Order: sequence, then structure tokens, then C-alpha cells
Amino acid sequence: MLDAEIRIAHDDELEDTVVLRWRWTVERGDEGAIDEATFVAEAAAWARAHASTHVPHVAVVDGEIVGMAWLALTPRVASVQSRDRMSGDLQSCYVVPELRGRGLGGRLVQAVLRTATERGAEHVTVHTSAESPAMYERNGFRPTARLLWAEGAIAER
Repeated sequence: MLDAEIRIAHDDELEDTVVLRWRWTVERGDEGAIDEATFVAEAAAWARAHASTHVPHVAVVDGEIVGMAWLALTPRVASVQSRDRMSGDLQSCYVVPELRGRGLGGRLVQAVLRTATERGAEHVTVHTSAESPAMYERNGFRPTARLLWAEGAIAER
């Protein structure tokens, strides 16, 4: 197994963490309308502003951030059992291409799931790329007929 530290990112690492989001976007050919430096500054500021609801996890190898996964926490409607409910969504799990297939993605997923449990999430969802369902299933996710997806705006019927 690759020697890596998997943990929640420190505040002074947010710029290096969101660089991975930039790399992922470039890898997919989805370059946007802003340059890398602007994106990194704005995305790191966004992460700081949303620190209570979006928790970045990182994989660090030899002092370099080489992977990330984010836990988005959302309050849920109160129920008769609990007025303080939470759900989680695993977002933006990414490992640099040269280190894929060495277990870092799974270790990031496990760290996100631990944090979700510690913070009281009742469940965690993930929207995966076409390449990754098996990795998520190996790490505790299961497909379900009860979770449905509506993309974009809903047209009136």
C-alpha cells in the first residue's frame, strides 16, 4: 500500500487542494472561462466561506497533496425522532493520474465516511463518474432503487 496521510485538509492547504479540482477539469477537457490562478483563489475562498458545510479531505504523499474528496453536509427536515438531522454527499473525489489504482481513492472515501458518521450524517450519497462505481461499492456504497436523480431545472408538466 502506498504510504500516504489521509486527513481533513488544513486551512493553509486549500489552495493546493483546489488545484486538484482545476487539474481534474483540465483532464476532462472542461476548461472554463477563468484562468487557473483566478479559479484557485476563488475556489479556496469559497472553501473557507463554506467550511462548516463542505469538509475537504486530502491524500498527502511526500508532503504533496495528491488526492482530495469533499464531504458536503446538509441539514434535513426535522422528524418526530430527531429535530437535528443531517445527510452527507461525497463530492469531487480525485487522485492524480500517476497514483491511481493504488488505494488512495478508497482511503479518501473511507475518511469521508468516518467524518460523516462523526458529524451525525444519517447517510452519504455520491454521484460517480462512469469509471468509479466499483471503487465506491468496494468502500460501502450500494446502488438503490429509492434514490432518484433529476438533472437541471424541472419542466412544468
